[in-house]
Amino acid sequence: MTSQAQEILQSTFGYSNFRQSQEEIIDHVIDGNDSLVIMPTGSGKSLCYQIPSLVRKGVGIIISPLIALMADQVGALRQMGINAAFYNSTLTPEEKHIIEDELARGEIDMLYVAPERLMMPDFLDFLSSIKIALFAIDETHCVSQWGHDFRPDYLKLNELHQHFPDIPRIALTATADKVTQKDIIERLSLKNAKCVVTGFDRPNIFYRVVPKDSAKNQLLKFLQQEHDGDSGIVYCLSRKKVMATAKWLKEKGYKALPYHAGLSALTREKNQKKFLSSEGVIIVATIAFGMGIDKPNVRFVAHLDLPKSLEAYYQETGRAGRDGADANAWLAYGLGDVISLKHMMLNSQADEKIKTIEQRKLNSMLGYAESAACRRKMLLGYFGDDHPSKCEKCDNCVEPLNTWDGTVAAQKALSCVYRTGQRFGVQYIISVLTGKEDERIIRFGHDQISTYGIGKDLTGAQWQSVFRQLIASGHLNIDIEGYGGLSLAESSRAILKSEIQVMFRNDPKRKSKKEKVKKEKIDTELKTDEQKSLWEKLRELRMSFAKKQNLPPYVIFHDKSLKEMVTRSPKSLEEMNEISGVGENKLKKYGDAFLAVINEQA
Repeated sequence: MTSQAQEILQSTFGYSNFRQSQEEIIDHVIDGNDSLVIMPTGSGKSLCYQIPSLVRKGVGIIISPLIALMADQVGALRQMGINAAFYNSTLTPEEKHIIEDELARGEIDMLYVAPERLMMPDFLDFLSSIKIALFAIDETHCVSQWGHDFRPDYLKLNELHQHFPDIPRIALTATADKVTQKDIIERLSLKNAKCVVTGFDRPNIFYRVVPKDSAKNQLLKFLQQEHDGDSGIVYCLSRKKVMATAKWLKEKGYKALPYHAGLSALTREKNQKKFLSSEGVIIVATIAFGMGIDKPNVRFVAHLDLPKSLEAYYQETGRAGRDGADANAWLAYGLGDVISLKHMMLNSQADEKIKTIEQRKLNSMLGYAESAACRRKMLLGYFGDDHPSKCEKCDNCVEPLNTWDGTVAAQKALSCVYRTGQRFGVQYIISVLTGKEDERIIRFGHDQISTYGIGKDLTGAQWQSVFRQLIASGHLNIDIEGYGGLSLAESSRAILKSEIQVMFRNDPKRKSKKEKVKKEKIDTELKTDEQKSLWEKLRELRMSFAKKQNLPPYVIFHDKSLKEMVTRSPKSLEEMNEISGVGENKLKKYGDAFLAVINEQA
């Protein structure tokens, strides 16, 4: 079957070669076997079910939680000449009947459907009457209670194996640690499935963590210096912060739009569509936004709050740089994030077992944020993937942080917490350590204790860093039900007795030239004015086609394809057909128009 798959890859999708493991997975599914596929975002997971859907007889059923994006996904497939459709609550009864008739006649290649709709008894009965090529379960980490985006409706998908025992299932995700992988296999009855993990590395993404110091202004400086005019995503923990940040960015001159579950469905759809179809738009969002977003030229993902887990962080940052060009993952992190997340976990309705797992995941996230080692190595290691050496594409590799022996500082901090009664917050303890003449300190008599003023050798900011790292490493507890008072953890005893050495990282200084990331490769590879002029003309032409069809411009051609047209300057349709991403259907629809612009410039 490989020759047929290769032909479809070239003629329909416009690519000459399969990427890592794609061919192996595709052949396995074409032969009628189940698969669990874990591949990083932008590595071509979708081809692993799209090509088998076209090779095997019947319709490929793609199960997706993303009703809002199904129309765009179907539109992109239709651009390639694939007869795709979606079946969800946005359709009228008449539209549903039309699709059902087309399915019955075998006229649809791929059908996108939400899990809630798929598992309705009447819809399952209908599917039993037609020929099905395969079931593709996208974003399959949603099935796991240990995953970062658990969806109860996904649990019912286990029944597919009972209803359609002879139809192959392929489950796909970009994000699943060992525990989540095991849970997916058990919950979907995929014990005999071929499990393919191609690795988690996204080498084009630069990872950076900055200690919070007026986070909004830090974000503004980051945008001004590195991403002027770029599309990107800014994640915030709360809806209130999303709205405030989006408003503030608009006031600063950016095309910023909010997105969170509290907005109306119409507003969310409008803002999402504008982000996908326009250039230079920034979406400010909670984690409600982003899954399944196929926009290839998202140049940055910024977090103004700490994510709950490394899975969530990896998934969210993975929305940057899907086109393979350089992109930024920027995270501002502070002590307040730890308190907020711990408070959310405490008030969660989850059982104690899940809370324990959530706490473990948060600790791993804290460890990543505080690490002075290669961030990529640590991130990949969390997923069981190895990175042999320094990556040179993270802040800690480009500008290594110094560490210092903080044993004495830690002892001072812990002693002060103990001697003030283990009930005061960080700022108060720092005031005691630095000997401030504060009315509260005097009233409580803490100007008379032995730890008063013993920390004048460090600045307030340095003490903030010390306490943040002591809390992150579990040596101090926070009373998150009360007013944030600190208390000693069991592990602090060994520090106070000088049984262990404590090493702290020096927080990085303000922005240096070394940590600045290159702009998108387009800027560096288009060297002449003629090339840059042609690039803009091709983008304008692409946008005109996109607007006429109410589609995002990248559905017409990716930036990568346009760049290749500029640098290779094809003179005929035959040469245009050699451009990556230009399949036969797109060549027929757009080839002459793009060639005319290229030849006019020549």
